[in-house]
Amino acid sequence: MSISAERKQELIQQYQPKKGDTGSPEVQIAILTERINNLSGHMSSHKKDQTSQKGLLMMVANRRRLLDYLKKVDEKRYLDVIGRLNIRR
Repeated sequence: MSISAERKQELIQQYQPKKGDTGSPEVQIAILTERINNLSGHMSSHKKDQTSQKGLLMMVANRRRLLDYLKKVDEKRYLDVIGRLNIRR
């Protein structure tokens, strides 16, 4: 369910707005999206795993808050992120 350190570094390199920026909303959204996609695959085969389901819902809510913040601050960056990650809104 968690992502490897190499994959996390790839996501950081790909989505950071400037060099060395690892905490920007874009990076956090990309990492959460990767974890959500991995956990969704787990949930399709383990339907009764209530603990993982709760964690998935918490991650989706956290990503939603980050997307709302990004939309409020800079709508162009928001549209760019949802386009690159294929997040439907």
